[in-house]
Parts: sequence; C-alpha cells; structure tokens
Amino acid sequence: MKMIKQLTVALSVAAALAVTALPASAADKTKLRIQTHFSPETLSGQMAKEYIDDVQAMSNGEIEIEMFYSSSVVKSVETFDAAVNGILDCDMTGGAYQTGKNPAFQFAGDLMGGYSNPYQQMAWMLHGDGKAAVNKLYNKYKMEFVGWWIPGPESLASTKPIRTAADFKDWKFRSPPGLATKVFANLGASPIVMDFNEIFTALETGIIDGADAANLTNNVGLGLYDIAKHTNFPGFHSMPADHLACNKKVWDKMPKHHQRILSVALEALALRNATVNEVSNAQTAKDLRAKGVNLYEWTPEDMAKFRDAVKKGWTEFATTPEAKELLQAHIDFLVKTGAMK
Repeated sequence: MKMIKQLTVALSVAAALAVTALPASAADKTKLRIQTHFSPETLSGQMAKEYIDDVQAMSNGEIEIEMFYSSSVVKSVETFDAAVNGILDCDMTGGAYQTGKNPAFQFAGDLMGGYSNPYQQMAWMLHGDGKAAVNKLYNKYKMEFVGWWIPGPESLASTKPIRTAADFKDWKFRSPPGLATKVFANLGASPIVMDFNEIFTALETGIIDGADAANLTNNVGLGLYDIAKHTNFPGFHSMPADHLACNKKVWDKMPKHHQRILSVALEALALRNATVNEVSNAQTAKDLRAKGVNLYEWTPEDMAKFRDAVKKGWTEFATTPEAKELLQAHIDFLVKTGAMK
C-alpha cells in the first residue's frame, strides 16, 4: 500500500512537471520581424545577415528573425513607427530618422563631426552611460534601444568636385532628415531629404548633384560611383550609428536570456562592422582611384569651417529638454576624454 502511495505521488509530481514544462517551452520561442534600410548586396546588409545567423545559432533556434531588407515593408523613416504599431517588431535603421518626433533622436544616432571613429562613439554608449541615456528617450516612444553598430565615417558622393567647403555653395544633395540639413545649409548647400532607394535615380536624372548616403564601400554597393565621380576620403562629416530598437512590449515579453543574446550579438556585430569597414574602405579607395573617381582629403582650414557649421547646428537643433540633455552627455564625455575642449 505504501509503495502504491509513493508511486501515485511520484506520478503526480511528474505530471505536474510535464504540464509546467510545456508553457515554458512555448515561452522560450521568440519570433521577430525586423526591417533594415540596407540592401542585401551592401556590406552592411551582409553583416545584418551575419547578425541573424549569430542570434539563431546562440539561441539554438529559439530566436527566429525575418529580416526585411531595402526598407521593403515601409519607408526607412517609417520603420520606427511600424515597430511601435506592431507591423514590425524591431527597427534596424537609425535614430536620426526620427528627428521629426524629437530632435533628441539626432543625438541618439549621429553627432556629426563630434567623434572621430566608431570606437570613440561606442565608448560613450558602453562606458559613458550612453546606453541608458538613449534608452530613456526610446522608452518614451514605446521602444527599447538594444544597441548600435557603426560602419565609420561616411563619404559623400557627388557629380561635381567637393574639394573645399566653398564647393558646397548651391550644391543640391540627398540628405537624411535631421541635423545634416542644418549643417550643410550653413555651408550654403541645398539639402533634399529622400529615402535610400531614391538616391540612384535622383543622381541619374540630375535632380541632385550628390548624396550623403553611406561610407565608401556601401556607396559602391548602392551604385553611386557609377554616376558620381567625386567623393571625399577619409570621411569626416557624418558617422551615423545604425541601431537595433524593438517594440517595448515585445522586448519585455522576451525571456531574459533572449534579450542578452540579442544585445551581446549586437556588440559583436559592432566590433566586426567597425573593423571590416576600416579594411574595406581602404581597399575601396584604391579601387575607386584606379577607376578614375576623384577622392578629396580636406585641409585643416576647411575642416575648421565644417566644425564651426556643426557646432552652430548642434545649438540650433537641440531645442527640446531631451535633446539638450543628450547633447550635453556627449559633450561631457568628449571633454572628459580630451577629444573636445
């Protein structure tokens, strides 16, 4: 009788464990729909694919990602809201696309001339409390900031020479929304905001003279130097951080180990991205010169004119408490590390 009773208890415990195990297994599945503005042919698009592979391997298939490239679901600038509203789960574009909501998003994506390289900017995020500062902003808009990956300084593409600051006068160019429009307008240029996938046709038809799009290698992937035979290298004007940001509710429902995998895999992507772009841009510069594309390196005097326009743009753009707070956080870090006086 005693043995039967023990067996009954054991079976009851086993049954209870089996029942509780089923929901736990279901809860350990995360499916994410993510959009990036990069095409799969660009280096950044290929690296986004590597990120997916890393996440799915480290999670043993518990995290499944469906990536939409080339802003194929909604326009790049609409990706953030598509994630907020459940059309997508996560946004893999950049914070500067959301400056229409709050100019603070500019300082959550691209300080434009503030940092010299991706490592400085990543240091602010990882070691200067930057991640918490950015996430405070994102949470206000029902999103979770997961992190950055930064290809490095961008190079402009132009159908006209861009040898000096004076060459920007009356220069019509594709600009991302945000601070870039003010900085280049301060130099006499005419910025036109348009989506990534519209740049090539606009250059081809002469609607624009040039484009602020990406770094040398990604510009090649976009086909810009097939038309635009002038560029600058090394880049200096912009170093946008591409972010991963997820719907806050979607993020909070994920198991903690899934959140950790997505975050750590993004840090790994950031390191690979910065280093591979450093190598590829140097090689691309050699290839472009061989093909007859003109590469210009600006003088210290012209760089000073650009930085004056940038500082003026910072002040003009930081018009909300959140923007002023984020800008000051960057400046404090730059002064602390000796990169700014």
